[in-house]
Amino acid sequence: MTQTPEGREPPRHIAIIMDGNGRWAKKRFLPRVAGHKRGLDAVREVVTACKEMGVGYLTLFAFSTENWRRPQEEVSFLMDLFLRALEHEVSKLHSNNIRLQVLGSRERFSEELSDRIARAEAKTAGNDGLVLTIAADYGGRWDIVNAVNELIVEGKERVTEAELTEKLAMSWAPEPDLFIRTGGEQRISNFLLWQLAYSELYFTDLLWPDFDRAALEQALSSYWQRERRFGRTSEQLPEHLRRDKP
Repeated sequence: MTQTPEGREPPRHIAIIMDGNGRWAKKRFLPRVAGHKRGLDAVREVVTACKEMGVGYLTLFAFSTENWRRPQEEVSFLMDLFLRALEHEVSKLHSNNIRLQVLGSRERFSEELSDRIARAEAKTAGNDGLVLTIAADYGGRWDIVNAVNELIVEGKERVTEAELTEKLAMSWAPEPDLFIRTGGEQRISNFLLWQLAYSELYFTDLLWPDFDRAALEQALSSYWQRERRFGRTSEQLPEHLRRDKP
């Protein structure tokens, strides 16, 4: 069990780019789809760990707007995996008081997948535990452009940050405290561009199928060593939140 430093709490919101499924499979001379299957096991473990640790929101980047460029066979497999995961996992989420949200455009999803998403969201809508958000066919630029276009339709000529934030697809959730990316890449790849402005960034070489509870705890240990000043000085922070206590 993670030992929370004195005066520290788990991040209210963790956002993760789950990178490395294909490379995990390639290293084992397996087809890329085998990595995606194993990656689903990692999702289950991280969801369970976040629930037990008291994290309020967990957002997982599963499929970006750019991922449609991948080979059609892989895209079809991912859509089918998403559909089957919704079919088999939603009852478990519901029984554990977890609310499921799906973030992104659904225009290119099949009617069956869109319907399954809607039913999963409706079934878990009343749950008040961990909020699990799956970003699928999502892009940060898409999100911001949609928000701006909504404001234009409303007749806005000048907008404030607050007004734009209210129009974003994830306006109902707090901004992520901790952003994690697996797989060794060190970029945010069009994920929650607006919302990550003050998030603590954590990168690991671990491929997503190998990311387990211990790896999550290591990310949290790094997070708790950071000073989250939001423009203030260290001296303005409460003593228990300072990285170097006097």
